[in-house]
Amino acid sequence: MSSIGQRVGIRSKTECFTEVVFKKSPLNTEIRPDGLLIIKVGNRSWKAIIEAKVGNQQIEENQIINYCQLAKQNGIDTIITLSNQFAALPTHHPLKLNKRATSGINVYHWSWMYIITQAQLTLADNDFKIPEQRYLLEEMIKYFGHEKVPVSSFARMNKEWADLVTMVQRHATLNKTSPEVQNSVAAWHQEQKDICLKLSRDIEHHVTLKLSRKHLVDQEQRLLDDSRELVESNTLQCILEIPDAASPITIIADVRGRTVSCEMRVTAPKDKKRSSSRVNWMVGQLKKVEEPGDIIIKAIWPKRASPTQAALSKLREEPTILLSENDSLLPQYFEVSITRDLAGKFSGTKTFIEQFENAVLNFYKTVGEHLQNWISPPPKLKSKLDEPQKEEDHLSKTSKEALESGRDISDDSEGSNLNKITNEETELGDQETSEILETEKNHDQYSDPRSPHIDMSSHQLTKDKTTENTD
Repeated sequence: MSSIGQRVGIRSKTECFTEVVFKKSPLNTEIRPDGLLIIKVGNRSWKAIIEAKVGNQQIEENQIINYCQLAKQNGIDTIITLSNQFAALPTHHPLKLNKRATSGINVYHWSWMYIITQAQLTLADNDFKIPEQRYLLEEMIKYFGHEKVPVSSFARMNKEWADLVTMVQRHATLNKTSPEVQNSVAAWHQEQKDICLKLSRDIEHHVTLKLSRKHLVDQEQRLLDDSRELVESNTLQCILEIPDAASPITIIADVRGRTVSCEMRVTAPKDKKRSSSRVNWMVGQLKKVEEPGDIIIKAIWPKRASPTQAALSKLREEPTILLSENDSLLPQYFEVSITRDLAGKFSGTKTFIEQFENAVLNFYKTVGEHLQNWISPPPKLKSKLDEPQKEEDHLSKTSKEALESGRDISDDSEGSNLNKITNEETELGDQETSEILETEKNHDQYSDPRSPHIDMSSHQLTKDKTTENTD
């Protein structure tokens, strides 16, 4: 429910009804939706009409318009549709609805595979306060997983897909508003969502499409821009965002070349100051890849230097082939890619989807799981508190060794600094001794006129004899 802006908490009360008949109905006709969902929180209530389709059944625009009129007459906020059709976001409805007819009513769409994927991710989180909730969710997944339940993933492109590929191969002029282009782009948008859901179920994390802010809020603009890109570059592109991955995965389906390319970009380690070290770091990240034949690594250099690229298999033997001619430059980024040539399978409505999904899942398993961005290490604390103590200990040790060896400290190999410190200590000691002797001399002369001569070498002995003579 959070995907459509509704939060369901402990205080929420949820009520579900099926085959609902309303008292007020437009044009006095009996309109009976598949379900009605009511969420109550305190005095506030939120209501939504549910319309579900299974198998190949398609949601019809007239039916949604009638539901919008029904919702307005009965105070209902939202209409939610479910089918095997895919949408990038719940707000991007597979149908192009009349804005005037749907004004005031929020219309959302979920695919059945989206519901199943959310259920599997919820089970993986294993955050259930009530055991019965987990049991019900497991039973629901089992039901949808049965072969007789008409719920499926996006299995084939639109019927005009083969004609579009043929036109591109023949260099025919494409019109961005033609059915071949717009229907192919619309089908491509559904496949984008389907591959996100497949990858989400495989890694048990939410994988999302990276869309611009403009395309997030305007589905028609997204369709128009992607149609223009198909006409101008003959490519279909999308970007997948995977939690904790080194970078998003950029996917390009080249209609003219009939290839599918997957690519990731990582930042080069800035603590390595040699180009060869950065290249070795990049190659080392893919050391667990057993079959590197089709993996290409491209180095992006600064100052408008041309990129360099080489196959991973060759880089393992000779990493220097990726280096730039300018030895002073360091690579800033590395792009790792795999390109798969689909040949004739590219134009098949079903084979294109199969090969495309296989290429994306294989790329993530081979490359995406192993890549890591370089992260700057935290700065180290440089403390100078211990430096004076270390210097003092060093001087004391040097002085002690000099005294034991009988050599002059001034001749020590430590140089003039140690000699200067030692001389200053000696002069200070002589000055203090002179002051002490002068003080004692004055004291003795004042106390006794027969005071003896003070000799440093026999000071105590002279004093004792003077005392004896006086007695």
